[in-house]
Amino acid sequence: MSATALDADPARRVLNEVFGYADFRGEQREIVDHVAAGGDALVLMPTGGGKSLCYQVPAILRHQAGQGVTVVVSPLIALMHDQVGALDEFGVRAAFLNSTLEGDEARRVERDLMAGRLVLLYAAPERILTPRFMAMLESLAERGLLGLFAIDEAHCVSQWGHDFREEYLGLSALHERFPGVPRMALTATADDHTRADIVARLQLAEARLFVASFDRPNIRYTIVEKDDPRRQLLRFIRDEHEGDAGIVYCQSRKKVEETAAWLVQEGIAALPYHAGLEAEMRRRHQDRFLREDGLVIVATIAFGMGIDKPDVRFVAHLDLPKNIEAYYQETGRGGRDGLAADAWMAYGLADVVNQRRMIDESEAEEEFKRLQRGKLDALLALAEAHDCRRVRLLAYFGEASGPCGNCDNCLAAPATWDATEAARKALSCVYRFKQQGGRHFGAGHLIDVLRGKATDKVAQFRHEKLSTFGIGADVSETQWRSVLRQLIALGHLRTEGEFNTLELTPSAREVLKGEVQLLLRVPSDAPKRSAKATRSTRPKPPPLPLDEAAAARFAELKAWRAEVAREHNLPAYIVFVDAALAEMARQRPATLDELAGISGVGAKKLEAYGAEILRVLESSE
Repeated sequence: MSATALDADPARRVLNEVFGYADFRGEQREIVDHVAAGGDALVLMPTGGGKSLCYQVPAILRHQAGQGVTVVVSPLIALMHDQVGALDEFGVRAAFLNSTLEGDEARRVERDLMAGRLVLLYAAPERILTPRFMAMLESLAERGLLGLFAIDEAHCVSQWGHDFREEYLGLSALHERFPGVPRMALTATADDHTRADIVARLQLAEARLFVASFDRPNIRYTIVEKDDPRRQLLRFIRDEHEGDAGIVYCQSRKKVEETAAWLVQEGIAALPYHAGLEAEMRRRHQDRFLREDGLVIVATIAFGMGIDKPDVRFVAHLDLPKNIEAYYQETGRGGRDGLAADAWMAYGLADVVNQRRMIDESEAEEEFKRLQRGKLDALLALAEAHDCRRVRLLAYFGEASGPCGNCDNCLAAPATWDATEAARKALSCVYRFKQQGGRHFGAGHLIDVLRGKATDKVAQFRHEKLSTFGIGADVSETQWRSVLRQLIALGHLRTEGEFNTLELTPSAREVLKGEVQLLLRVPSDAPKRSAKATRSTRPKPPPLPLDEAAAARFAELKAWRAEVAREHNLPAYIVFVDAALAEMARQRPATLDELAGISGVGAKKLEAYGAEILRVLESSE
């Protein structure tokens, strides 16, 4: 686009000159124009979809028009630091106010804010709502220097959501005290209940709703049944992601620490992260993950929101998340750069039982419990699905799609079997337990009886005398666990007490009468190989297809970027993402004008690094 055309299109000019991108993606342009003109907006856009640009470009435009600073509500310190560091690299005047600043530094930021020098200011909701901060906002508003409020991670305001934060509830004060200042709320995940909550609690009834596609086509979804899950994880990492950065989610702090230590013993560079670690250790581990290549972070859900690291190549779950929103949000942290990434999960019967029990034993209102059970059921349906995972995932968010060709089910369609009769046998056996001795038993003993195993427990309770003893000998233990998972997920069985014993629910009658069909996937019987014997010998492909000479240039550029990042005390991806370096290596620009045509090379970066990049490209031949 010519300079004249760019001058006539201020939004495109900012996108091109500041951020180095030629065109907006999807609905970005419409959102930018609406917000820059002073409109309110609620933006639902997947992680990696470019949400930040949707408020950063309007912030720059409104500041250039003399309309003042954009205040960004951000829940995490790490996110603020990364965003401000990235904007500084682009030549945009931005700052943050949080607890990491010493008194003099904080006062300097406040002086810059009040003088109108800042384009964007990032702060947490609890700071924004303090009397001191509100007084500063009042002063800015009176002088016409308060341009926009951008509320990031807006799902945190909803008690229906998966990451509720009470301090977000107070943000309705922004509309009440500054009704003339436009506001936009942004989130990567929000079902209908959460979306309605955001609108009501933030008083965004008049805001325009923008819903981008939730599809992340670069992410491959794979869900496996637990069968020595640590070894399954290790095989997955070694076969597919040796040396890659990744996140492994576990439900408990103890499991996080044990899994991280075990991976280290197996030769995988891994670090633990959970809320029980000392704050300094958490900060250090997160910082290493952001700045070093090839680290695996093993974490609870305390880790992840606001993590901008674009080159996370896999996200693994060793335990079932609470619901599809949490699963989508967590898996979305992979492949933010648009390059291929994996979402891998192992789950089993115990996951279903534990999640159901946590809902049932919570002190929440019954309506909330009912909704959470429904969300868990949707996730279980995704896990047990024998058709396209992506179709089911997108359908949950109200988006129609066709088979993706890139999930485990599309790549290798699983066999299915009619488990209706097996389900009736299982429920009948639970009924016989109760009828014989008034007792309930857990899944393991139920399966032993169904398969006709003569265990000590079977002999103790004389369950070999039951009519159901051995009636399921033709069904494998793995298949029985799949049947019980489904019966619990569908609410025909429930677990009770410390030992998770099984009881029939009223709806079990429909299954026993043959009114409910149960079609299940045949469990995979992958051989239990030694994880140590499965190290991948395949060469790791670069982010873009590169020939041998271009691959060498790519390696030289990465080494140069690492030096710059260390000098500037920044994560390497903030200097340039891998995709930009790969494109430089492929095209091998010989002039600054040619280099300026590479996506992600804005004016400030061209000025700061252009000559050095050309030198590296020339010397690598």
